[in-house]
Amino acid sequence: MQKNSIKNTGMLFLAALIWGFAFVAQSAGMEYVGPFTFNAVRCVIGAIVLVPVALLYKPEDGSGNLINSTIVESKDAKQGWFSRNKTLLLGGVSCGIFLGVATNLQQIGIMTTSVGKAGFLTALYIVLVPIAGLFFKKKCPATVWIGVVCSFAGLYLLCMTGGSFSLATGDLLLLGCAVVFTGHILVIDYFAPKVNGVWMSCIQFLTAGIISAILMLFTETPTWEGIFAAKLPILYAGVMSCGVAYTLQIFGQKNYNPTVAVLILSLESCFSVLGGFLILHETLTARELCGCALMFAAIILAQLPGKRSKDE
Repeated sequence: MQKNSIKNTGMLFLAALIWGFAFVAQSAGMEYVGPFTFNAVRCVIGAIVLVPVALLYKPEDGSGNLINSTIVESKDAKQGWFSRNKTLLLGGVSCGIFLGVATNLQQIGIMTTSVGKAGFLTALYIVLVPIAGLFFKKKCPATVWIGVVCSFAGLYLLCMTGGSFSLATGDLLLLGCAVVFTGHILVIDYFAPKVNGVWMSCIQFLTAGIISAILMLFTETPTWEGIFAAKLPILYAGVMSCGVAYTLQIFGQKNYNPTVAVLILSLESCFSVLGGFLILHETLTARELCGCALMFAAIILAQLPGKRSKDE
């Protein structure tokens, strides 16, 4: 269990690192294409990249087939394709719907509010997930709840640097994004132990890409010239942020406490600040450094040994 916990923590940490640096790519890509176009193309790329990985990946049942890894009895081989894969399809499509709605709400919200406030409002899932988890009997030890409070305080110091706090239309969209991301994390927590994680991630991106493409066709006028001009940001967001990071999230959350998972994933805010410092040469204030320190302390606190609930 300890070995698996360290492995899960490492995968979630790496996912947060990739997402943090993806903010630079997302910002650059928006100079050439609209938000729905950007999300549609990167999600489709993420799905395509995962197909060969899924074909080669051997889940616990020893097969790399598009099949729920919990269905291994011979009698199920006589069932139809849909019957044998219904759990996997349901999980992938469900995750894709949540992801498609959340990422597009986030992208629109970022266009109408400050980046700092956007990061803070989006990351409110660190509070919403443990609260929602109580309704599904996902209990947490006291150290994790203290970690949630520390992480929330750290996010405020890190992101809310403008002084006053008020809500506009874009902010409400971002609050909606945080709620939908909460649902996304809980859906992954439910389906990840039951299915082939790579195929679920692939179906997730295909679903999110279709949702974004439909919105793109009705609200934007995409051009191949614009997409090609944004090729580097789109490729990073598609291959690394979608294909790699979201798949790491699915595997990292497998049999892992969802509240501890979101604390680790919220480190993307710290890494986005670090990315701005290293790539965009932005300066780090004492307030931002304190916020990062609080968030890292929250992660360490959540990992401390202690009384764990049966759901962890």
